[in-house]
Amino acid sequence: MTGLTGLRAVVTGGASGIGLATARLLAAQGARVAVLDRDPSPVTGLLFPVEADVCDDASVGAAVATVAEEFGGLDILVNNAGIGAIGTVEDNPDEEWHRVLDVNVLGIVRTSRAALPYLRRSAHAAIVNTCSIAATAGLPQRALYSATKGAVLSLTLAMAADHVREGVRVNCVNPGTADTPWVTRLLDAAADPEAERAALNARQPLGRLVLADEVAAAIVYLAGPAAASVTGTALAVDGGMQGLRLRPATAS
Repeated sequence: MTGLTGLRAVVTGGASGIGLATARLLAAQGARVAVLDRDPSPVTGLLFPVEADVCDDASVGAAVATVAEEFGGLDILVNNAGIGAIGTVEDNPDEEWHRVLDVNVLGIVRTSRAALPYLRRSAHAAIVNTCSIAATAGLPQRALYSATKGAVLSLTLAMAADHVREGVRVNCVNPGTADTPWVTRLLDAAADPEAERAALNARQPLGRLVLADEVAAAIVYLAGPAAASVTGTALAVDGGMQGLRLRPATAS
């Protein structure tokens, strides 16, 4: 027996990165876990893969219904699916703004809307949204991405208020720059990948990128019974980036 034994979870965008780490940790803690992803083929082991596109309301509704039928209900929803964007407010056309908002914000709306009828029947219902340090700190070249994550933070608080009396807790995690496949692709595309990695490491007070497993641990805590009194909270997993203001290191 472990802390999540008997609970049933859905993780969107769960085929790689933070989503896969979260799905695996939920399963290791005893939960039955379904992974919703556009390409769930990398999912193996105890995880239940379901193909779904968070930009397609019918796809999401059918996927969540399939999981609820397979598992006999639903207790936990992790809204992790998301995409990145680079540039200032001048750099992306309207079409790109619509595309990223559709995934990062409306994707959460669609999946939560499909899951809530099942979550309301659970004695332990929790939603955890993957937000970002970009919601609370101004980062260069991240205007579009930051706008979507600011919306996720506000949406989390609004959902928490709307559903607390229905017994559904809603929280989010705010990762710093994490060592994920998306960040790896950004580094690979940089003129000097090593210098870019060093710069990303240096802007987090711990001096390194956040690990996907570390974000997963925070998500699983918020989803689990140990956080039964936690709702409407944004938990930073950012190496101190948001809250710390260190003086420059002095040469030894």
